[in-house]
Amino acid sequence: MLDTSARLLKLLSLLQAHRDWSGPELAARLRVSTRTIRNDVERLRSLGYPVHATPGVACTG
Repeated sequence: MLDTSARLLKLLSLLQAHRDWSGPELAARLRVSTRTIRNDVERLRSLGYPVHATPGVACTG
């Protein structure tokens, strides 16, 4: 499991790839819970990174 700083950098890298990610996809990619992803997104926002998200259930089909 990645430590917080390394995980935030990896998350930032994934988000900058200009791909739409669902919370569960990011959680699986980083091997953490969706709650951790939500907390990490808030951490990035508090550091001034503009993370845009759409709440709701992702379509998987």
